[in-house]
Amino acid sequence: MFGNLFEEEEEEGFSSTTSRGRVAKGGDEPPPPRGRNNLCGIKNQGGTCYLNSLLQTLLFTPEFREELFNLGPEELGCLEDKEKPGAKVRLIPLELQRLFTRLLLVDQQSATTADLTDSFGWNSSEGTNQHDVQELNRILFSALEHSLVDTTGSTFIHRLYHGTIVNSIVCKECGNVSQRQEDFLDLTMCVCGMSSLEEALWNMFVEEELFEGNNLYRCAQCDRLVTAAKSAKLSKLPPFMTMSLLRFSFDFAKCERYKETKRYSFPLTINLRPFCEQTDGDDYDYCYELFSVIIHKGGCYGGHYHVYIRDIDQLGQWEPPEEDCKPKTQKKVKAEVKEMCEPKLKEDDPLSVLTTIIAQEPSKSVLLDQLGQKLMDKIGSSWSKKFRKHYGPIGKFLQSHSGVFLLVSNGTRVALKANPPSPVTEAPGPAQRTTNSVLSTSPDQGAAEELPGLDQKPEPEIEQGSHWFDLNDSTVTSIRESDIEKQFQGKESAYMLFYRKTQLHRPSEALNNPQYKVPHHLIQLAQEENIRLRQMREECDASNNTVELRLHLAPCYRLRNGALQPISKEPTESTTLSFDRRKTVGDLRLAIYQMQELWEGDMALTVAKSLPAGLHLYNTLTDDSVSLYSAGIYTNSDLFVWNGREVCGASVLIGAEWEPVLLNVVRPFLGEDGEQEMEEGVESEKIRGGFENGGPGLKKEARGFAGGATLGEVREALGEPKESLLCQEHKGGKREREEQGAGEGGGASGWRVFPPDDMQRTLKDLSLKDGDALLVLEPQSFDSSVFTLNGDVVTVTTPSDCRWLQVEFRPHEGGEGEGEKEEERRKIKVPATGNMLLCEVKQRATEELQLQEQLSGVQFCLRQVDCTGKLLPPVCEELSVRDAGVRLMTTLTLCPGNAPKASQLFLHFSVGTALSAGLEMDIIVEKTCTVKECLKAMLDAVGLDGTCWHLRRLDWCEEVGEALMDEDASLSELKISNGETLVVTEGQLPPKGFLKLSVWLYLDPRNNSTVSMETDFNHTDNGHTDEQMLVESTVGETHSHSSHLCGGNMAELRSVGQVEISDEVSLEDLKTQMLTLPALQDVCVPTTAFMRVWQLEGGRLARILRGQQLTLKKLKLTSGTDLCVQQLLKEEDLGPKDVLLNVKMGVPGERSYYPPEEVVWDASRDSSPRSLRTCLAAHYGLSPDSLRLAKHQADKHTWEEMSNWNQQVSKRKKKKKAESLLGAPFHLKDGDIIGIKNLLIDNNRDFYTLEDEQGQQRLREQAEQRRKGEQATASDGAGSQKKAGATKSRKPEVALSINVGVFR
Repeated sequence: MFGNLFEEEEEEGFSSTTSRGRVAKGGDEPPPPRGRNNLCGIKNQGGTCYLNSLLQTLLFTPEFREELFNLGPEELGCLEDKEKPGAKVRLIPLELQRLFTRLLLVDQQSATTADLTDSFGWNSSEGTNQHDVQELNRILFSALEHSLVDTTGSTFIHRLYHGTIVNSIVCKECGNVSQRQEDFLDLTMCVCGMSSLEEALWNMFVEEELFEGNNLYRCAQCDRLVTAAKSAKLSKLPPFMTMSLLRFSFDFAKCERYKETKRYSFPLTINLRPFCEQTDGDDYDYCYELFSVIIHKGGCYGGHYHVYIRDIDQLGQWEPPEEDCKPKTQKKVKAEVKEMCEPKLKEDDPLSVLTTIIAQEPSKSVLLDQLGQKLMDKIGSSWSKKFRKHYGPIGKFLQSHSGVFLLVSNGTRVALKANPPSPVTEAPGPAQRTTNSVLSTSPDQGAAEELPGLDQKPEPEIEQGSHWFDLNDSTVTSIRESDIEKQFQGKESAYMLFYRKTQLHRPSEALNNPQYKVPHHLIQLAQEENIRLRQMREECDASNNTVELRLHLAPCYRLRNGALQPISKEPTESTTLSFDRRKTVGDLRLAIYQMQELWEGDMALTVAKSLPAGLHLYNTLTDDSVSLYSAGIYTNSDLFVWNGREVCGASVLIGAEWEPVLLNVVRPFLGEDGEQEMEEGVESEKIRGGFENGGPGLKKEARGFAGGATLGEVREALGEPKESLLCQEHKGGKREREEQGAGEGGGASGWRVFPPDDMQRTLKDLSLKDGDALLVLEPQSFDSSVFTLNGDVVTVTTPSDCRWLQVEFRPHEGGEGEGEKEEERRKIKVPATGNMLLCEVKQRATEELQLQEQLSGVQFCLRQVDCTGKLLPPVCEELSVRDAGVRLMTTLTLCPGNAPKASQLFLHFSVGTALSAGLEMDIIVEKTCTVKECLKAMLDAVGLDGTCWHLRRLDWCEEVGEALMDEDASLSELKISNGETLVVTEGQLPPKGFLKLSVWLYLDPRNNSTVSMETDFNHTDNGHTDEQMLVESTVGETHSHSSHLCGGNMAELRSVGQVEISDEVSLEDLKTQMLTLPALQDVCVPTTAFMRVWQLEGGRLARILRGQQLTLKKLKLTSGTDLCVQQLLKEEDLGPKDVLLNVKMGVPGERSYYPPEEVVWDASRDSSPRSLRTCLAAHYGLSPDSLRLAKHQADKHTWEEMSNWNQQVSKRKKKKKAESLLGAPFHLKDGDIIGIKNLLIDNNRDFYTLEDEQGQQRLREQAEQRRKGEQATASDGAGSQKKAGATKSRKPEVALSINVGVFR
């Protein structure tokens, strides 16, 4: 009739589902159980809301439902036989039976119609094509009648819905009556020109149409044209009367469709006696009552269907709607009663307010995400404005008062401990719902179990008009009978009306009994489905609440360097324990007691964290009654098990303020036995690991100190006298050494001396962090030419006699084994400079060691040795000492093997899923070769063949990491560096369920922590070059004018690598894996809440990913997405409606702005300009009326001013409508720039700056150039065709059809 009726008004947000295509059958997570009303919705396949509304109406027509259930398998066949040739299986009624059974008996929030639409013969695209529900009603009834041919139910549609109309024409001259009977299943009622259903019925069945004048009627008896009167009457009334309202019409003047939205009322009960041919019966023969209203919301080209239904058999549990749905008089009376009966609330006490709110709820519990709104309704102010400053976030307040509040329903609801939620009013669990409401064997017993413990009878006004529900696809909510009047008019108005005769009474055994008249085999199927769903939910619940804990036992640790260090070097100091986080701390303590049978004395459990300096302790879990969830314990949390006082006799300081800092203590080693001192320095490196900040003439040692320790205490701990100087490396010192040619000798580095006042400051106050260098000098050190003191700066100069390289000959590749002869390990010092080629160093060492004859015909190469004694990749002998990155005064090893050229890479590789010590092999390949060619070369080297192999990299912890997905990319394009290890892994490339995400680092000069991240990033050798820096254009353009005020405030994005991760993990897991990237190892955040993750689109910050526990699939992340990591100075947990804005206050009297500030605006309750103005006024401490706001469009260099009026008036309805900033025309989102003018001190109300005008001029010039180019290309007529085809085209209208087999 109307074809594709629903494609235009997508901005209305009518569809309750965003899925495209068919609904998937099954999934990883079980479907949620039914809600409190105990009714089941229907999933929308993308455009099947019209089908869902009609199916729910038929389900809640008990007589239709029972007639369908009366048909058994002997008549309809079995679905299992539908593939058998010659079998007559009536698919449509069978699938309809199963769907009705699921809706009645299966404990799930919504059922799918995929099987039913398959029986219609619809393909996958039919689920997204929406049609007219009136057309579907007729086609579905026709399909059912054809499907039920030659069965006992072949006439049940006719019995329930069939009626007749008698059309009569009476001749005014002879009185002859000509009659014609017309059948109907539904009546089409005119809306245009009518004000009510009664008026339309009167116009159709009471008023006569006269044939006169030029429009005469030919009478068969008079045999000529005569004056006549035409009328129609209802001859036979069906048990169910369906009224289809003609709201869609066609305007022939404008040649377009339109929808009638004016008021059109209809009664809840109607007497059709005045419209019938026979009127001598009783009134109840003509009386009908309304039980279903299908509602259309939208226009003639788009919209959404949902249905209001009266639950005749009372299968659902009706509850009063929210307070805002009640009449004002009722709310006023209820408020007066509350004021009389309740004591005065202490609005300044959050504990009193929250306990009162929860205690007044019928279920004695409140959803966590609704608690803030109920608080606002109770005291007229939000938690953030009234209590957050003194009590913190509401979630932490609830956790800190665990003795009063209790989290239930997997942490989604909060209740009072002294008054736990009632099992009646709280949403029942799957087991309760299945046994009590869905599959109760006795209707009386089921009704009794549904209402235990009620102290008082329901109020009469609640019972009156009850059991009306709004079924909107998957959502089912209670409504009042008075809410039907709201559907008389407007864009959301009634479209189909369903009446039933009032004389149709239901038997008492049908009330509250969803199993009534359901066949036994279908009940059994529903029971099996409920058992399967319950098992799935139990397994899913257990899986979601099981956390992996790492237990660290005190006897395995000792206090050293300000942190806890494992006594044994073997990685067995922690024990992994899987535990249910819903259990309490006391349960966990008992479980650990059972694991550690030899434990004696008290046991304290303290949250710990592994830091570079070692293990550090934070807060101790003291309340045994608190659950692990409430205590903030999650997967991979570290817990330290001890007595709470000491570890191995040493007291341990706990807390964030005592976090240890790992410093590299640097001392001079130039003495009489310089070479021996150097060797000791090398040994120190072997013990502590390599350190970049050390230079020639210095030895270094990693030491940990408590962050709360003063610099003077650090000096005492080092055993240095008070006269010693402590120095910190000057910023840029490393860069200066490189620029001055440290490899040449004679280079210098600068160190700043800490003044005496800093000796009383703590390491944290001095901003010393892990990895920072601390130079310790005694006064006599300045007697040498190496150290020079100039003011408060110490210069360390490399002496000229340190220009040498030591070459050690190893005839056998590998480490120095015990069997190797001492005479074979010969060493020689070769004079060298930074410009000397390494091939010259090799030649000199060969000559001085007299190895010419021994090395003839054998390839040897030079290799460096790291601090652990491991051989590094061979150096390229075509390069100089400096270009190859070799430092003077270090040792090179002469080993068997080939040296790579400048265009080649030396790679390690191993075959298998894990690395094995000593089984690595080496290969030299060209940098330009592809991954596929490199894989083939490695397989040839080990004698393997086949195509079922792929290459993987190693991650930062030397484990098999991400796969090289692009086999046609070159090694240089993939940033594979010299000496990298690849793993040849058996199997095809990983499936596409894994996401490959590029990670960028957000660098903002305004943020000191971000700058430190930038410094650490620059010190990290991760293979990225400066070419991988991306300047964030949006921020750059927006802040171009403010850069003069804040010192060039230009944000940068730098690539830090890629992560490969499943799309089923949570956002919190993604943040954790991001921190494992080598470039982010030095980033220290207490929790992942101190990280903000942006999604990039076109190189711009598009949106903030929020919801720590949401999966990447639900966040709609796809492979190849660019993400940006931003470190925060405080925790952030943005809600779904929180908007992060960059706010800039205008400089009074100038066309410029102060540096921007980040402000979080809560738009969940009110998204109007007034709400934003109030938020910003509170942030700046100003009056809302004194602020003028505008949004900056960076791409257009324009400002959109926000009106001071918070409401707009619709001329048509004379009704005030709130303007939302989240919609048109502003569409506020994360990262938007908001300009503010303070009208009290700033007379300049123009938001535009000089940079904006310059940007607009550039845009005009670019547009003019494009226009001239289009004119040149349009000379051949192509431009006009392109312009003509720019109009929006609608999809072709597709006729609705249902395919039915032949059963005659």
